[in-house]
Amino acid sequence: MTQLSVPVITIDGPSGVGKGTLAQFLTSKTRFHLLDSGAIYRALAFGAVKNQLALDDVPGLVALAETLPVEFVATSILYEGEDVTSKVRTEEVAGVASTVAVIPEVRTALMARQKAFSELPGLVADGRDMGTVVFPEADLKLYLTASAEIRAERRVNQLKNQGVSASIHKITRDIEERDERDLNRKTAPLKPADDAIIVDTSNLNIEDVCRKVESLLWDKGLIK
Repeated sequence: MTQLSVPVITIDGPSGVGKGTLAQFLTSKTRFHLLDSGAIYRALAFGAVKNQLALDDVPGLVALAETLPVEFVATSILYEGEDVTSKVRTEEVAGVASTVAVIPEVRTALMARQKAFSELPGLVADGRDMGTVVFPEADLKLYLTASAEIRAERRVNQLKNQGVSASIHKITRDIEERDERDLNRKTAPLKPADDAIIVDTSNLNIEDVCRKVESLLWDKGLIK
């Protein structure tokens, strides 16, 4: 184990690479708590839209972040007690979340909230800077990646299963623009930690990814 008193596994990477599914798999294997940091930013974005906050209203966004009325119950996201799981997964909210995530003051306001999820028996933290910024001494750091085209195709299929039609060209463009913002932001840019294990999921199904990572859990002594 590292110097952390609570074992932590971090999963970083852009959207559409399978972080969420892998995180659920790991929590089932380890019985650790789950932190979906992307959902926190999406909940903040949802709140900003709901409260009609301008995206350049930094004081307003920080104030909302400091008192963000969000809860995670099983796989559901609650905002002011309302289940908003499907609402925070929309492309509109995703775009707002990516925009506010580049604001240093907002990231600082949400940092303590994220660290508070680290409780025994352990934590699986899913996000974009979990291994580089929030939990730099994590016991196992994973970084998932995949091409923008593959990720767009996955998103289109996901939306079709929900009965929603979508343009793969628009989604590919949105993903590329979001990646550009995340990779080039001054505060906590999207990148693998120096000691992260990189897994390209472009040509892997989720079962293959889970099997690969499960072997790493055994190697690290995180499951017995």
